[in-house]
Amino acid sequence: MQSRWNPFEMSNGAVALGPLVLREFDQFFRDLPVRPSGSREFAPAADIYETAEGITLQVDLPGHDARSIEVKVENDTLTLKSERKRPESPKDEGTRRLERNFGVFTRSFVLPRTVDPSRVEARYENGVLTLSLPRREETKPRVIEVKVNG
Repeated sequence: MQSRWNPFEMSNGAVALGPLVLREFDQFFRDLPVRPSGSREFAPAADIYETAEGITLQVDLPGHDARSIEVKVENDTLTLKSERKRPESPKDEGTRRLERNFGVFTRSFVLPRTVDPSRVEARYENGVLTLSLPRREETKPRVIEVKVNG
């Protein structure tokens, strides 16, 4: 018996979702985080490095205005906040596709007890926010001299 070929039918007989359904499904989830203002909330990538001197935190914030970046330390929590404005499209042309993230970004990190929150420093260069979180003096490793008698 011959059966009609279905390009979406898998070898086990189940029917896979067609490209149109997948596209609509993808679009539905892509549109979920959109807020009424049209901006989106996102969380840029962060790298954390630890050394004997302290912790370095680097966060990718390309396209953010350095004056809009807020770094706040409260108790044992470091909070970063910034906003990347939606790009303006040329007046004669409509926007066809926006893949870059824009909107308000807020991210918090719990600081370990070894960090001295009063000495946190931040700098923004080439789209990367770098925070230096120095260790408290009493938590830094120290070398103890061994005295030899005789």
